[in-house]
Amino acid sequence: MMLAVIGIGLLAGVLGAILGLGGGVVVVPALEFVLPLFGRDITIQQAVAVSQIGVLAVGLSGAASYLQQGLVRARTGYLLSPYTIVGGAAGAFLGLILPAQAVATVFAALLLYSAYNLLRGLKRVEVEREPSRLVPPAMTFAGIMSGLLGIGGGTVQVPVLNLMAGVPIRQAIATSTFIMGLTAVGNALVYQAGGLLDIPLAAGVALGVLVGARAGAVLQSRIPAAQLKLFFSLLLIFTALQLLWKYWGNA
Repeated sequence: MMLAVIGIGLLAGVLGAILGLGGGVVVVPALEFVLPLFGRDITIQQAVAVSQIGVLAVGLSGAASYLQQGLVRARTGYLLSPYTIVGGAAGAFLGLILPAQAVATVFAALLLYSAYNLLRGLKRVEVEREPSRLVPPAMTFAGIMSGLLGIGGGTVQVPVLNLMAGVPIRQAIATSTFIMGLTAVGNALVYQAGGLLDIPLAAGVALGVLVGARAGAVLQSRIPAAQLKLFFSLLLIFTALQLLWKYWGNA
């Protein structure tokens, strides 16, 4: 089982760092569907709690590589991270009190939205311009989604940084990875206080993510983006439908 958990973290780390998504979109549904095969039941809230550690690992490992490549807008990250941290704490609290069916539904909707964005392709903004005034509230929303759903918030942060803040796409992905590590610390503390964080599972996911995120950050410029986005979009759609069927199929 632990090898499977590490494998989940490895896949999440690679894809998360390449796309700036944090890896939670892989970790949460994967834990929900893989662990029962080994006779271990896990609720979606517990999976989200474990995913927070995976997001933290993506932030640490991926951001370290991106900093070496000079892609991280550190000043932008430090200025915007307070919004995601506050939003993340609020989202994590909601994750403790909302029913599993509601969390799964929101998660599935975000997976489908992410797939749509990937298939459509993010509009590349390579020319610097003045950031929109909507950037702070948009980043707060990204933090709420991060805390509630166990994702890095990159599904919201990358488009916000690229389209609304005028940050070039590769720097937007790198800066999003940097911010998500800061946000995940507070989120994980809330879930730990709520008694939902399984330390052994979190350690297994983190181990895989640390290796995968480092590799993903290096591979980002070498893998054909179109092929990767197509595969990942299909994966998101499949997991979203699986979640909806699990929580609504017998309703």
